[in-house]
Amino acid sequence: MGHLDSNPFAGFKKQKDYLICVDSDGCAMDTMDIKHFKCFGPCMVREWGLESWKKDILDQWNKVNLYSMTRGINRFKALALVLEWVDSLYCQIPGIQELAAWTREADELSNSSLERQMRSCPSICLKKALDWSGTVNREISRLPKADMKPFPGVKEGIMLAHQYADIAVVSSANPDAVADEWGRHGLLADVDILLAQDAGSKSYCIGKLLEYGYENDHVMMVGDAPGDCQAAGMNSVHFYPILVNREYESWMTIMKSVKRLVDGTFTQEWEKQLRDGFEMNLKA
Repeated sequence: MGHLDSNPFAGFKKQKDYLICVDSDGCAMDTMDIKHFKCFGPCMVREWGLESWKKDILDQWNKVNLYSMTRGINRFKALALVLEWVDSLYCQIPGIQELAAWTREADELSNSSLERQMRSCPSICLKKALDWSGTVNREISRLPKADMKPFPGVKEGIMLAHQYADIAVVSSANPDAVADEWGRHGLLADVDILLAQDAGSKSYCIGKLLEYGYENDHVMMVGDAPGDCQAAGMNSVHFYPILVNREYESWMTIMKSVKRLVDGTFTQEWEKQLRDGFEMNLKA
């Protein structure tokens, strides 16, 4: 399996004709709610001293990250969106323009790329964003391990799918956390490469994997958020949705789509049916 080093793609080899990319938080791992409820939102409130409006701001954070069509957005993009909202409604956020501009323009949105940006553009908001992100990572690492587990059906689904396809974890989460969570639950035995926040965007990672020689219609992205669907679309590969609050059902029926992928019947009609169900579920 590709390991976490300066080149996350190092050592990866195409072994099968098909490739299935799987997102981690909120898709394979039931970790998304707890991370946002206990770490991301509260750490933002503390870092920017927003306690006076805590309930409204945390509600907005959860709406942006969990319960709308921006579900699964990169942490820094979410931070910029919510702080711009706070700046317009509650109190001034010094330097918010620099953070928002960086999230729009940077090729990679990670702690290391933020550090590089700060060297060329010192900004109080960028510094606070980096401090916040580091604190979030520490807080996530302290969450009870017993609470960080895969959704029911994930292990079986990935094991079955791996008989037909190479498996890539493609996540925008912290790489150490992803490796730890998947390793602890014995999921890495059926994973050929693990790509997280440090490897680049999901769209970039899928594009890079296509360079190993997979045909586009032999690749499927499995995800729970519109960003996963978008990353698949940008690379002209298939998308299989894991539905919020219906994760077990989604994992139990994934083999229907894997079989269609392999026998060439993953039609536009089938894809549209899946996507329509996904959007209706998220807007419900």
